[in-house]
Amino acid sequence: MVGLRRWRMLPSSSVATTGNLLEITDLRVEFPGLGRSVSAVRGCTLQVARGEVVGLVGESGSGKSLTALACLGLVPAPGRVTGSIRLDGQEIVGARERDIRRLRGGVAAMIFQNPVKALSPFFTIGRQITDVVANVRHIERTRAERAAAEALEAVRIGDPIVVMRKYPHQLSGGQLQRAAISMALACKPKLLLADEPTTALDVTIQAQIIVLLRELARQHSLTVLFITHDLGVVASLCDQLAVMYAGRIVEFGRIDTLLAAPMHPYTASLLRAVPTLGRGRVALTQIPGAVPNMAALPTGCTFHPRCSSAGPDCVRDEPLVRTTADGQRFACHHPNENPACQSVCLGEPSP
Repeated sequence: MVGLRRWRMLPSSSVATTGNLLEITDLRVEFPGLGRSVSAVRGCTLQVARGEVVGLVGESGSGKSLTALACLGLVPAPGRVTGSIRLDGQEIVGARERDIRRLRGGVAAMIFQNPVKALSPFFTIGRQITDVVANVRHIERTRAERAAAEALEAVRIGDPIVVMRKYPHQLSGGQLQRAAISMALACKPKLLLADEPTTALDVTIQAQIIVLLRELARQHSLTVLFITHDLGVVASLCDQLAVMYAGRIVEFGRIDTLLAAPMHPYTASLLRAVPTLGRGRVALTQIPGAVPNMAALPTGCTFHPRCSSAGPDCVRDEPLVRTTADGQRFACHHPNENPACQSVCLGEPSP
């Protein structure tokens, strides 16, 4: 692991945006149980502007992957999705399967967390990418094969024609991840949902994939929702950052502002837990406790059992959203002290 500041290979860009490509409002994902339903995502609200790379971070089990799956109508049964997800102006929640299918690949594509599981072991890489391109773009197979080769070349895979003839087990982890990225990009989507695409890779390959994603986003004017639990990756890649805890966004803002002055104690705790090079032998700070059981959430602020700043109001009341003068949003009764912060309550249950 490398320190946040020292691993910043590419600066956050100033992106001229024209509205939001993805708008998630009060998203809830529930799974019915024998006794009662379990809410895995609880009132998530998030906007992703066109042309921006937005990071979504949080501990395992916070609801990040389910949020991305809901954006493409892929929440597994018997999950129930309510709220609103508008993708390029079209409502996903409650839409017919055939209407959502038209958006997959062409409007939004997903890079899944584990390319070994996402790719079929029974077909060659070229066959799988070609099938996707032909199905989504409705072009003849010869053109689809050419587009597949071009997509592999775009992600800098050596000898793409040779790679197209290989099966997934014949590729290294880095090559597999590049192949998965090429499959997502081959249909020229507007939005790329990247679900922890660097988790299974070593640090060197991780850095290459991060640089590649950033360059592809800039070259193709891609909008990216990048899901991870690694703040080092976020610092290298993203323009905006959303922090998720127990199914909700608890803080959102520009990456440089949020990393320099986090308002929510959970965000600050995550940052303190990241090791930094050049500091000598320093004990790592850990967040006490664990992510709460989603079937038995604490009252009030769900983070209060692990928070050193918690007071009686945190146990009793759910915090409302507040916004700083520079647009940073957070949901906390007792935010980290920051003299430059003048917050205004918006009266919403989550950012």
